[in-house]
Amino acid sequence: MRRAPLILGGGPAGAAAAITLARAGTPPLVLERTRATGDALCGGFLSWRTLAALERLGVDPAALGDGVVRRVRLFAAGRTIEAPLPAPARGVSRRRLDAVLLAHAESLGAAVERGVAVRAVEADALRTADGARLEGAALFLASGKHDVRGAARTPSRPRDPAIGLRTRRAGSRALDRLVGDAIELHLFRGGYAGVVRQEDGSTNICLALRRSRLGAAGDPARLLATLAHEAPALGERLGDAAGAIEAIANVPYGWRARAGRAGTFRLGDQAAVIPSLAGEGMGIALASGASAARAWLDGGAAAAPAWQAAFARRAARPLAVAGAVRTLAEHPLLAAPLLAPLTRAGLVEALARWTRVAHD
Repeated sequence: MRRAPLILGGGPAGAAAAITLARAGTPPLVLERTRATGDALCGGFLSWRTLAALERLGVDPAALGDGVVRRVRLFAAGRTIEAPLPAPARGVSRRRLDAVLLAHAESLGAAVERGVAVRAVEADALRTADGARLEGAALFLASGKHDVRGAARTPSRPRDPAIGLRTRRAGSRALDRLVGDAIELHLFRGGYAGVVRQEDGSTNICLALRRSRLGAAGDPARLLATLAHEAPALGERLGDAAGAIEAIANVPYGWRARAGRAGTFRLGDQAAVIPSLAGEGMGIALASGASAARAWLDGGAAAAPAWQAAFARRAARPLAVAGAVRTLAEHPLLAAPLLAPLTRAGLVEALARWTRVAHD
């Protein structure tokens, strides 16, 4: 009997691979470390192209609930601009997105085992926390920003690396009025915050910034207080209510897996990490998961190196454009005078298009 492909991670990348494989009559085994679907630290934005990719996977975007996003709004050094998105997008929590995708994969025959902690990748096998060794016809590495021993990413470490923070605010009329149907970007020295309303009415506030800013503030709560004073519009969104603050360190923005090894396909953030202001992390996850699964179906384990290199080329332009915009965004005094000319020239919409990854 042919061994099933193994998928490490039940997020959007792993689920997209599982759906594609199961549809082709080769149901995989998905190993997910959490016992229940959580709400991963994520900007929660699905672009119009990502929604189209979901439909091709057989998922109706309406299943994700309400949260249509039609505009982008930018704040920098007291200036604000607004532009329509090329097409409607959505704000959705990872709890909802992951649950819908994994349920669809299971309905097609994929097996999902939860609460399985994988400690290491050994050749084409996985070593779990209880010492078991699992072998599969192929390994799809979809562990997100979490590296696994034996298959860790090797990005260069900048002097002042990026960190991610996320806090959420319960739905309110005030936030509904302020944010509305927009995805917002608030620029501040050394970073930016993305703000979007999600399907349950809550507002997701996700920040990417240099670690030095957190070090100077002392802790995340003091940092948010500092940023609220520095960027008043962001302060309005944060409000006075304290909320849980989640963090992730050393996010390797701009990293790509340019080469691979036979039998192992790197997906999602294990394949390419785009600066979060692009709102294309979920697009990369779905595109990599679906196309890697098709590559294995067509060429088997030997197809992995060529697929990995091809996907790195596919992600090159979106990552380069997003990286350039991120560099400018970290200097709001420089960015602010450019906002109005960019809007008049239609470049805000163009940048939204140029930072999308191509889907098969």
